[in-house]
Amino acid sequence: MNRRILLKLMIPLTIIVLWEALATSIHNQFILPDIQSVLMVLLSPGTDIMGSGSLIENALMSLQRVGLGFLVATCLAVPLGVAMGRLEPLKAALDGMVSALRPVPPLAWVPLALAWLKIGLASIVFIIALGAFFPVLLNTMQGVRGVKKNWIEAITMMGAKEHDLMIRVILPAAAPEIWTGMRIGFGIAWMCVVAAEMLPGTNTGLGYLIMYAYSWGQVQVVIAGMIAIGIIGIGIDRFFVTVERRWLSWRGL
Repeated sequence: MNRRILLKLMIPLTIIVLWEALATSIHNQFILPDIQSVLMVLLSPGTDIMGSGSLIENALMSLQRVGLGFLVATCLAVPLGVAMGRLEPLKAALDGMVSALRPVPPLAWVPLALAWLKIGLASIVFIIALGAFFPVLLNTMQGVRGVKKNWIEAITMMGAKEHDLMIRVILPAAAPEIWTGMRIGFGIAWMCVVAAEMLPGTNTGLGYLIMYAYSWGQVQVVIAGMIAIGIIGIGIDRFFVTVERRWLSWRGL
């Protein structure tokens, strides 16, 4: 156990040592600030940064936006994924469109989002929802199609209607795949919100804070913001993993 912990710590410690050595050698805060200046920002998360709000305030704003976009994506993708998993004609009709739109990066939609929804929360939520939509959709469809046929046949022979079949068999059996899609979707949504907050007209959020700090040459704030994004992302992913292990550990059955 101790060896595993040491192995996990080796790479971060090595990066920190190399970082400090390079920062000392370069001696240019705009190119690579030293660790101490970055830690000062991270260890004072409630302090206002150049009038743009604190690290905590901007992080909460980003989480609020990504939560809203993720909720929209999930509410659309799960029902559609279930329908495509159960209805072969619907899957055949939509497969081509999904295959064509899925590889398009969410940020490629930015010009259209701004044209349709203007600058503001709606366009940011649109970009986030697009990022989360397809992983949730595809995993939901795969989970529904992967339900064992003998389970469906058994409850159907007992006289169960489609509603009972959906509630008692299909959704519970597909839940692990749906949850995995939500986990992947939220990760992509988190990346999208940071990028969307860098768009003109945005004045809050971690993405905005990073761009604002860079425009003032405060690279230590940029790096602190990036580290904060990573820490929050790890925390969110751990939440999804914990829920999966506790309530969906039977997925391999």
